[in-house]
Amino acid sequence: MRTAIGLIVATVSLISSITLGQTMKAVRATAYGGPEVLKVEEIDRPKAGPGELLVRVRAAGVNPVDWKIRQGLLRSMSPQPPFIPGYDIAGTVESLGEGVSEFKVGDEVYAYLSLTKGGGYAEFVAVPAKEAARKPKTDFAEAAAVPLAGLTAWQALFTQASLKQGQTVLIHGAAGGVGHFAVQFAKSKGATVIATASSANHDFLKKLGADVVIDYTTEKFEDVIKDRKLEVDLVLDSIGADTHDRSYAVLKKGGTLVSIVQPPKADKMKEYAVNAKVFLVMPNGPQLAEIARLIDAGTVTAHVSAKLPLEEAARAHELSQTGKTRGKIVLEVK
Repeated sequence: MRTAIGLIVATVSLISSITLGQTMKAVRATAYGGPEVLKVEEIDRPKAGPGELLVRVRAAGVNPVDWKIRQGLLRSMSPQPPFIPGYDIAGTVESLGEGVSEFKVGDEVYAYLSLTKGGGYAEFVAVPAKEAARKPKTDFAEAAAVPLAGLTAWQALFTQASLKQGQTVLIHGAAGGVGHFAVQFAKSKGATVIATASSANHDFLKKLGADVVIDYTTEKFEDVIKDRKLEVDLVLDSIGADTHDRSYAVLKKGGTLVSIVQPPKADKMKEYAVNAKVFLVMPNGPQLAEIARLIDAGTVTAHVSAKLPLEEAARAHELSQTGKTRGKIVLEVK
């Protein structure tokens, strides 16, 4: 009799464990390499530690940094394989860690997960509460398109450069994830926006508010700026290389070049009497809350170019690596 009861208890315990979902589906990079190293696996579900939220992920954004980390190009700042990529998430609060009072179970939130942590390509992820914010009143896919790119644009324009009303900013790669947010943020501040992009994206950028759009494939941005007698206070560089080098010359004296891809060149700074810096985006819940307010007001829109299921993360990386994505790619977690 006791043996039978013990068997029943063990069976119920097993069923309860399965029901409670102590494991989860996740995409892990099993090694550094191409898209083929991304594998869908069943792994232990995380728990919310002190000061954290456990978020049930509904969508995860895909960024160029995702595949750069997967390739092993940023090993100094990323986890060692196997690891779960993904640095943009939107979802619902599943549980609260000790000391969390600003959120409740069921809240719809979004967050940028630091590059040293990641974990977004999964059904659940633990997020520091101070780095999360209530998501905008869009769907989860659009919300997940925002955090990393949105914070990068926000911090470049306002934290690193203090862009002000009446100033002029040149945004390279303006149709991309960071660029399309930067155009909108700059316009919301009352700045004049010059954007570089291929001709296929010109109408898109004009609708976002760009005042001047330059086709980098057929004309030099410095020639257009000189011909139109434009004075540039700030350059946001997401391209690097030759584009970075040529950007110093278009800045007025005392202007600033902010790059997210390349360190500044001291000789260029001295030659043109300008400032330059490179920076790495940081998680910031209050800034995400401010961005959400702009989205809810209709001032800013997140553009999603493709939605794919979580299981097609490798395909999403392939699309991102083409460098021709407008806005963002998002993985949906069902």
